[in-house]
Amino acid sequence: MTRGKRTHTAELEVKLLREGITEAVHRIQAAVCDNRGKLLFLAGSPDTSTFVRSALKPFQALAITTTGTLERYDLTDRDLAIVCSSHHGQIEQARQAFNILWRCDIDPSHLQCPIPQGKRSPLEHGCSGKHAGMLAVCRQRHWPLETYLQRKHPVQQLIISKLGELLGIPGDEFVGARDDCGAPTYQMELSQIATLYAQLASGDNLDMERIVRSMTHHPEFVACEGHFDTELMRLTQGELISKSGAEGVQCVGRVGEGMGLAIKVMDGANRAKYAIAIHLLTQMGWITPTMAENLADKFMILNNFKRLEVSGELIMI
Repeated sequence: MTRGKRTHTAELEVKLLREGITEAVHRIQAAVCDNRGKLLFLAGSPDTSTFVRSALKPFQALAITTTGTLERYDLTDRDLAIVCSSHHGQIEQARQAFNILWRCDIDPSHLQCPIPQGKRSPLEHGCSGKHAGMLAVCRQRHWPLETYLQRKHPVQQLIISKLGELLGIPGDEFVGARDDCGAPTYQMELSQIATLYAQLASGDNLDMERIVRSMTHHPEFVACEGHFDTELMRLTQGELISKSGAEGVQCVGRVGEGMGLAIKVMDGANRAKYAIAIHLLTQMGWITPTMAENLADKFMILNNFKRLEVSGELIMI
Protein backbone atom coordinates (compact mmCIF):
# COMPACT_ATOMS: atom_id res chain seq x y z
CA MET A 1 0.00 0.00 0.00
CA THR A 2 1.43 3.37 -1.03
CA ARG A 3 1.84 5.70 1.90
CA GLY A 4 1.52 9.48 1.82
CA LYS A 5 4.21 11.57 3.45
CA ARG A 6 3.89 11.37 7.22
CA THR A 7 2.98 14.75 8.62
CA HIS A 8 0.81 16.45 11.22
CA THR A 9 -1.73 19.25 10.94
CA ALA A 10 -4.03 21.03 13.35
CA GLU A 11 -6.84 19.00 14.85
CA LEU A 12 -10.49 19.86 14.37
CA GLU A 13 -12.76 21.00 17.18
CA VAL A 14 -16.45 20.67 17.93
CA LYS A 15 -17.85 22.86 20.69
CA LEU A 16 -21.10 22.30 22.50
CA LEU A 17 -22.67 25.72 22.97
CA ARG A 18 -25.37 26.31 25.57
CA GLU A 19 -27.11 29.58 24.70
CA GLY A 20 -23.91 30.54 22.87
CA ILE A 21 -21.57 29.75 25.77
CA THR A 22 -19.01 26.95 25.37
CA GLU A 23 -19.81 24.04 27.66
CA ALA A 24 -17.69 21.24 26.16
CA VAL A 25 -14.97 20.87 23.53
CA HIS A 26 -14.22 17.73 21.48
CA ARG A 27 -10.95 17.20 19.60
CA ILE A 28 -11.14 15.33 16.29
CA GLN A 29 -8.71 13.88 13.79
CA ALA A 30 -9.60 12.96 10.22
CA ALA A 31 -7.93 11.59 7.11
CA VAL A 32 -8.91 11.22 3.47
CA CYS A 33 -7.12 8.62 1.33
CA ASP A 34 -7.51 7.20 -2.15
CA ASN A 35 -7.87 3.51 -2.91
CA ARG A 36 -4.10 3.09 -3.30
CA GLY A 37 -3.49 4.37 0.22
CA LYS A 38 -2.28 7.83 -0.75
CA LEU A 39 -3.07 10.44 1.87
CA LEU A 40 -4.98 13.30 0.25
CA PHE A 41 -6.30 15.45 3.11
CA LEU A 42 -5.57 15.51 6.83
CA ALA A 43 -6.51 17.06 10.15
CA GLY A 44 -4.33 15.83 13.01
CA SER A 45 -2.13 12.78 12.49
CA PRO A 46 -2.70 9.94 10.01
CA ASP A 47 -0.84 7.60 12.40
CA THR A 48 -3.54 7.93 15.06
CA SER A 49 -4.67 4.42 15.99
CA THR A 50 -8.16 3.39 16.99
CA PHE A 51 -10.26 0.28 17.07
CA VAL A 52 -12.43 0.28 13.95
CA ARG A 53 -15.41 -1.06 15.91
CA SER A 54 -18.62 -1.36 13.86
CA ALA A 55 -17.13 0.54 10.93
CA LEU A 56 -15.40 -2.78 10.21
CA LYS A 57 -18.68 -4.53 9.34
CA PRO A 58 -18.65 -3.97 5.55
CA PHE A 59 -15.25 -5.69 5.46
CA GLN A 60 -16.29 -8.52 7.76
CA ALA A 61 -19.07 -9.04 5.20
CA LEU A 62 -16.41 -9.99 2.63
CA ALA A 63 -16.43 -13.42 4.27
CA ILE A 64 -19.92 -13.81 2.79
CA THR A 65 -19.46 -12.24 -0.63
CA THR A 66 -16.19 -14.05 -1.41
CA THR A 67 -17.20 -17.59 -0.42
CA GLY A 68 -20.35 -18.17 -2.42
CA THR A 69 -22.47 -18.00 0.74
CA LEU A 70 -24.91 -15.51 -0.79
CA GLU A 71 -25.56 -17.77 -3.73
CA ARG A 72 -25.61 -21.01 -1.72
CA TYR A 73 -28.45 -19.79 0.50
CA ASP A 74 -30.12 -17.39 -1.93
CA LEU A 75 -29.43 -14.38 0.29
CA THR A 76 -30.45 -10.94 -0.95
CA ASP A 77 -29.11 -7.40 -0.75
CA ARG A 78 -31.43 -6.86 2.22
CA ASP A 79 -29.68 -9.72 4.01
CA LEU A 80 -26.26 -8.30 3.16
CA ALA A 81 -27.31 -4.85 4.39
CA ILE A 82 -28.29 -6.24 7.79
CA VAL A 83 -24.94 -8.04 7.98
CA CYS A 84 -23.25 -4.62 7.63
CA SER A 85 -25.61 -2.89 10.04
CA SER A 86 -25.60 -1.47 13.53
CA HIS A 87 -29.36 -1.66 13.75
CA HIS A 88 -31.71 -0.75 16.56
CA GLY A 89 -33.54 -4.01 17.09
CA GLN A 90 -36.69 -3.02 15.27
CA ILE A 91 -38.98 -5.87 14.27
CA GLU A 92 -38.14 -5.73 10.56
CA GLN A 93 -34.42 -5.57 11.34
CA ALA A 94 -34.50 -8.54 13.71
CA ARG A 95 -36.58 -10.46 11.15
CA GLN A 96 -33.99 -9.79 8.46
CA ALA A 97 -31.23 -11.20 10.66
CA PHE A 98 -33.46 -14.21 11.40
CA ASN A 99 -34.01 -14.69 7.66
CA ILE A 100 -30.29 -15.35 7.19
CA LEU A 101 -30.31 -18.03 9.86
CA TRP A 102 -33.54 -19.58 8.59
CA ARG A 103 -32.20 -19.90 5.05
CA CYS A 104 -29.06 -21.57 6.38
CA ASP A 105 -31.02 -23.87 8.74
CA ILE A 106 -29.29 -22.43 11.82
CA ASP A 107 -31.17 -22.07 15.10
CA PRO A 108 -31.00 -18.52 16.59
CA SER A 109 -29.65 -20.07 19.80
CA HIS A 110 -26.27 -20.20 18.05
CA LEU A 111 -26.06 -16.39 18.09
CA GLN A 112 -23.48 -15.34 20.67
CA CYS A 113 -24.18 -11.60 20.65
CA PRO A 114 -25.76 -10.40 23.91
CA ILE A 115 -29.45 -9.90 24.50
CA PRO A 116 -29.88 -6.11 24.85
CA GLN A 117 -31.29 -4.75 28.06
CA GLY A 118 -35.07 -4.76 27.92
CA LYS A 119 -35.13 -7.10 24.91
CA ARG A 120 -35.93 -10.80 24.63
CA SER A 121 -33.64 -12.14 21.91
CA PRO A 122 -30.08 -11.74 20.59
CA LEU A 123 -31.73 -11.09 17.21
CA GLU A 124 -32.58 -7.65 18.62
CA HIS A 125 -28.91 -6.84 19.23
CA GLY A 126 -27.48 -4.29 16.80
CA CYS A 127 -24.83 -6.75 15.62
CA SER A 128 -27.12 -9.74 15.10
CA GLY A 129 -26.86 -9.40 11.32
CA LYS A 130 -23.07 -9.56 11.44
CA HIS A 131 -23.19 -12.61 13.69
CA ALA A 132 -25.79 -14.29 11.46
CA GLY A 133 -23.54 -13.66 8.48
CA MET A 134 -20.55 -15.26 10.19
CA LEU A 135 -22.66 -18.29 11.07
CA ALA A 136 -23.88 -18.54 7.47
CA VAL A 137 -20.29 -18.74 6.24
CA CYS A 138 -19.55 -21.38 8.85
CA ARG A 139 -22.50 -23.46 7.65
CA GLN A 140 -21.48 -23.08 4.01
CA ARG A 141 -17.89 -24.11 4.77
CA HIS A 142 -18.78 -26.83 7.32
CA TRP A 143 -16.92 -24.97 10.08
CA PRO A 144 -17.88 -25.25 13.77
CA LEU A 145 -20.75 -22.99 14.82
CA GLU A 146 -20.06 -23.05 18.56
CA THR A 147 -16.69 -21.27 18.41
CA TYR A 148 -17.24 -18.80 15.57
CA LEU A 149 -16.17 -15.78 17.67
CA GLN A 150 -12.76 -17.12 18.59
CA ARG A 151 -9.93 -15.31 16.80
CA LYS A 152 -8.40 -18.58 15.63
CA HIS A 153 -11.70 -19.81 14.16
CA PRO A 154 -11.54 -20.17 10.35
CA VAL A 155 -14.22 -17.50 9.75
CA GLN A 156 -12.27 -14.94 11.79
CA GLN A 157 -9.03 -15.93 10.08
CA LEU A 158 -10.76 -15.48 6.72
CA ILE A 159 -11.86 -11.97 7.70
CA ILE A 160 -8.42 -10.91 8.90
CA SER A 161 -6.83 -12.32 5.74
CA LYS A 162 -9.19 -10.21 3.61
CA LEU A 163 -8.23 -7.10 5.58
CA GLY A 164 -4.57 -7.94 5.14
CA GLU A 165 -4.99 -8.34 1.40
CA LEU A 166 -6.68 -4.96 1.09
CA LEU A 167 -4.00 -3.13 3.06
CA GLY A 168 -0.97 -5.16 1.98
CA ILE A 169 -0.22 -6.17 5.57
CA PRO A 170 0.03 -9.71 7.04
CA GLY A 171 -3.15 -10.37 8.97
CA ASP A 172 -1.31 -11.43 12.11
CA GLU A 173 0.15 -7.91 12.44
CA PHE A 174 -3.23 -6.40 13.33
CA VAL A 175 -3.82 -5.77 17.02
CA GLY A 176 -7.16 -7.29 17.92
CA ALA A 177 -9.54 -7.14 20.86
CA ARG A 178 -13.07 -8.26 21.64
CA ASP A 179 -15.81 -5.85 20.57
CA ASP A 180 -18.84 -5.28 22.82
CA CYS A 181 -20.81 -7.87 20.83
CA GLY A 182 -18.11 -10.50 21.39
CA ALA A 183 -16.64 -10.55 17.87
CA PRO A 184 -13.04 -9.51 17.20
CA THR A 185 -12.31 -5.95 16.15
CA TYR A 186 -8.95 -4.50 15.16
CA GLN A 187 -6.82 -1.47 15.83
CA MET A 188 -5.74 0.48 12.74
CA GLU A 189 -4.24 3.80 11.80
CA LEU A 190 -6.68 6.44 10.64
CA SER A 191 -5.12 6.45 7.17
CA GLN A 192 -5.58 2.67 6.90
CA ILE A 193 -9.27 2.97 7.75
CA ALA A 194 -9.70 5.75 5.18
CA THR A 195 -7.96 3.55 2.60
CA LEU A 196 -10.34 0.67 3.31
CA TYR A 197 -13.33 2.92 2.68
CA ALA A 198 -11.75 4.29 -0.48
CA GLN A 199 -11.36 0.73 -1.73
CA LEU A 200 -14.88 -0.17 -0.69
CA ALA A 201 -16.26 2.78 -2.66
CA SER A 202 -13.99 2.52 -5.69
CA GLY A 203 -16.12 0.10 -7.72
CA ASP A 204 -13.01 -1.89 -8.65
CA ASN A 205 -14.01 -5.03 -6.74
CA LEU A 206 -17.25 -6.89 -7.46
CA ASP A 207 -17.51 -8.33 -3.96
CA MET A 208 -17.22 -4.91 -2.35
CA GLU A 209 -19.46 -3.35 -4.99
CA ARG A 210 -22.19 -5.78 -3.92
CA ILE A 211 -21.73 -4.66 -0.30
CA VAL A 212 -21.95 -0.98 -1.29
CA ARG A 213 -25.09 -1.61 -3.32
CA SER A 214 -26.78 -3.43 -0.45
CA MET A 215 -26.05 -0.63 2.01
CA THR A 216 -26.98 2.28 -0.25
CA HIS A 217 -30.14 0.58 -1.55
CA HIS A 218 -31.29 -0.39 1.95
CA PRO A 219 -30.01 2.33 4.30
CA GLU A 220 -32.90 1.70 6.69
CA PHE A 221 -31.19 -1.56 7.69
CA VAL A 222 -27.70 -0.07 8.13
CA ALA A 223 -28.77 2.06 11.11
CA CYS A 224 -32.33 3.27 11.58
CA GLU A 225 -34.70 6.02 10.51
CA GLY A 226 -33.42 9.34 11.86
CA HIS A 227 -29.86 8.08 12.42
CA PHE A 228 -26.82 9.46 10.65
CA ASP A 229 -25.74 6.62 8.35
CA THR A 230 -29.27 5.99 7.16
CA GLU A 231 -30.05 9.68 6.62
CA LEU A 232 -26.78 10.46 4.81
CA MET A 233 -27.03 7.53 2.40
CA ARG A 234 -30.68 8.26 1.72
CA LEU A 235 -30.00 11.94 1.01
CA THR A 236 -27.07 11.24 -1.32
CA GLN A 237 -28.88 8.43 -3.19
CA GLY A 238 -25.97 6.06 -3.57
CA GLU A 239 -23.18 8.62 -3.99
CA LEU A 240 -21.83 8.09 -0.46
CA ILE A 241 -21.51 5.02 1.73
CA SER A 242 -21.49 5.72 5.46
CA LYS A 243 -20.79 3.59 8.53
CA SER A 244 -20.39 4.61 12.13
CA GLY A 245 -18.37 2.89 14.81
CA ALA A 246 -18.47 3.26 18.57
CA GLU A 247 -16.19 5.62 20.48
CA GLY A 248 -16.23 8.41 17.94
CA VAL A 249 -15.45 6.54 14.70
CA GLN A 250 -17.18 7.64 11.50
CA CYS A 251 -16.30 6.54 7.96
CA VAL A 252 -17.58 7.67 4.57
CA GLY A 253 -16.65 6.55 1.05
CA ARG A 254 -17.32 8.47 -2.17
CA VAL A 255 -18.80 5.83 -4.44
CA GLY A 256 -17.16 5.44 -7.83
CA GLU A 257 -14.29 7.81 -7.07
CA GLY A 258 -12.12 5.72 -4.78
CA MET A 259 -11.88 8.19 -1.89
CA GLY A 260 -12.46 7.42 1.77
CA LEU A 261 -12.86 9.61 4.87
CA ALA A 262 -12.11 8.33 8.38
CA ILE A 263 -12.93 10.37 11.49
CA LYS A 264 -11.95 9.79 15.10
CA VAL A 265 -13.33 11.87 17.96
CA MET A 266 -10.67 11.52 20.61
CA ASP A 267 -13.09 11.43 23.57
CA GLY A 268 -15.50 9.11 21.74
CA ALA A 269 -18.48 11.49 21.56
CA ASN A 270 -21.03 10.52 18.91
CA ARG A 271 -22.53 13.99 18.70
CA ALA A 272 -19.16 15.40 17.65
CA LYS A 273 -18.49 12.86 14.89
CA TYR A 274 -21.75 13.61 13.13
CA ALA A 275 -21.15 17.36 13.31
CA ILE A 276 -17.61 17.07 11.97
CA ALA A 277 -18.70 14.68 9.22
CA ILE A 278 -21.26 17.20 7.97
CA HIS A 279 -18.61 19.94 8.09
CA LEU A 280 -15.98 17.94 6.19
CA LEU A 281 -18.35 16.49 3.61
CA THR A 282 -19.47 20.03 2.83
CA GLN A 283 -15.88 21.25 2.64
CA MET A 284 -14.95 18.53 0.15
CA GLY A 285 -18.09 19.04 -1.93
CA TRP A 286 -19.37 15.53 -1.25
CA ILE A 287 -22.73 16.91 -0.14
CA THR A 288 -24.57 20.02 -1.31
CA PRO A 289 -25.30 23.00 0.95
CA THR A 290 -28.95 21.95 1.00
CA MET A 291 -28.02 18.44 2.14
CA ALA A 292 -25.69 19.91 4.77
CA GLU A 293 -28.45 22.14 6.10
CA ASN A 294 -30.85 19.21 6.26
CA LEU A 295 -28.34 17.11 8.20
CA ALA A 296 -27.32 19.99 10.45
CA ASP A 297 -30.93 20.49 11.50
CA LYS A 298 -30.99 16.88 12.68
CA PHE A 299 -27.50 16.42 14.11
CA MET A 300 -26.02 19.82 15.04
CA ILE A 301 -28.98 21.63 16.60
CA LEU A 302 -29.64 19.60 19.72
CA ASN A 303 -32.56 21.66 21.03
CA ASN A 304 -33.62 25.31 21.24
CA PHE A 305 -30.73 26.27 23.54
CA LYS A 306 -27.96 23.78 22.65
CA ARG A 307 -26.08 23.42 19.39
CA LEU A 308 -22.75 22.24 18.03
CA GLU A 309 -20.15 24.50 16.41
CA VAL A 310 -17.27 23.20 14.28
CA SER A 311 -13.88 24.82 13.69
CA GLY A 312 -10.91 23.76 11.57
CA GLU A 313 -10.52 22.18 8.15
CA LEU A 314 -8.81 19.42 6.26
CA ILE A 315 -5.43 20.30 4.84
CA MET A 316 -4.43 19.02 1.41
CA ILE A 317 -1.28 16.90 1.61
